[in-house]
Amino acid sequence: MKPKLIVENFDLYLKNKKLSFSAVVIGGAALSILGVITRQTQDVDVLDPLVPEYILKASKEFAVQFNLEQTSLKENWLNHGPESLRKYLRTDWKKRLEPLYIGEAIHFQTLGRIDLIGTKVLAYCDRGFDLQDCIDLKITKSELLEIIDWVKNYDANPDWPNYVDSQVQILTKKLGYEF
Repeated sequence: MKPKLIVENFDLYLKNKKLSFSAVVIGGAALSILGVITRQTQDVDVLDPLVPEYILKASKEFAVQFNLEQTSLKENWLNHGPESLRKYLRTDWKKRLEPLYIGEAIHFQTLGRIDLIGTKVLAYCDRGFDLQDCIDLKITKSELLEIIDWVKNYDANPDWPNYVDSQVQILTKKLGYEF
């Protein structure tokens, strides 16, 4: 899916239903809307708040309508899958939020750059398939140094910090510098 197109259309859909929704969005959808990446994504990940049931219902109805008119959109394209990440975010993350999309019925924000980088590096280390997003973010060495301890402390597995170090080594080489 093309996140900006979907969000713009969903904004009009919610407006017509006299509904509104404000949230913090992360992941590939946020990076796409920001213009950092050009790849399509599968969903819009809402970090905060939990998506209300009436918005989830509207998003599923929208998916059915959108699929009839345009292209394939998953039923759960709007989700709060990453909401558990909130408890691991760095202190005062809400103070660093940045505007992402402001429509007539939708107001999306995203994490500040350093927090967004932290979540993407974490996703890369955890899932292994976010390397290109990290490269596209053009993460600097100082930004990596700022978030590395946070990423290392995410998982209680005693091997996790060494694994993070090995993944960061791969990332830094792709970015063109040594860590």
